[in-house]
Amino acid sequence: MEFATSTITQYLADLLLPFMRISGMFASMIGLSANSVPPTTRALLTLFLTLIIMPVIPPVPVVEVFSVGTFVLVIQQLIIGIALGFLSNMVLNTFVLAGQIVALQTGLGFASIVDPVNGINVPAVGQFYLILATLLFWSMDGHLAMIKMVVMSFEAFPIGESWFAPEQFKEIAHWAGWMFVSALTLSLAPIVSLLIVNLAFGVMTKAAPQLNIFSIGFSIAQIMGLFIMWLTLGNLTHHFELLWNRAQTTMCQLVLVCS
Repeated sequence: MEFATSTITQYLADLLLPFMRISGMFASMIGLSANSVPPTTRALLTLFLTLIIMPVIPPVPVVEVFSVGTFVLVIQQLIIGIALGFLSNMVLNTFVLAGQIVALQTGLGFASIVDPVNGINVPAVGQFYLILATLLFWSMDGHLAMIKMVVMSFEAFPIGESWFAPEQFKEIAHWAGWMFVSALTLSLAPIVSLLIVNLAFGVMTKAAPQLNIFSIGFSIAQIMGLFIMWLTLGNLTHHFELLWNRAQTTMCQLVLVCS
């Protein structure tokens, strides 16, 4: 059996370019982008998904695989995939940032562990929120929604025909700004509660100067911080659901499938 060179070139292009878009999404989305996930596992999942969706994708208009034009198309596919994964990862980073704010206010920032996603030391509270948000992502079938988004992106942005407009890059940047607003909203209840505790200690110190606020206030603030985290833990699912729905809406607008 003999195959023409054009047939082999077309098959490689149809495999390479979707593979790069999907690998870009897997490299930046929640869960699979963590350093604890072996690159081999991520590559095999990307190859498996690429082989599944190849039959439903129109043929890629590539004449030569090893050319400057193909290299530009590879970069475009990587950017599209990374952008979709970035939108989901900002949901996760919102909870990490909220945990860091709470840890800073409660004095729990001294306890730090290595973040498996970024590979740096972060407060244990932020890591706790990160684990909970990741588990909520898997439990809400977020990985299936991401796969659906990347498949629909091939209809919105056919390979070699179109990709993001400048306005869409602006939408991605605006979505990243929501991370700080959402993190502050999520940590607002612990911050206000600890502010009330600190004000109470200030009144106690004014009434009884012999009380050393630095010796008892620090430990009480940590205990109250843990207690307030436990009270507000029930709202974590609601906040994640709101953020994830907003992220899905943004991704839908990005791939032009809903308004």
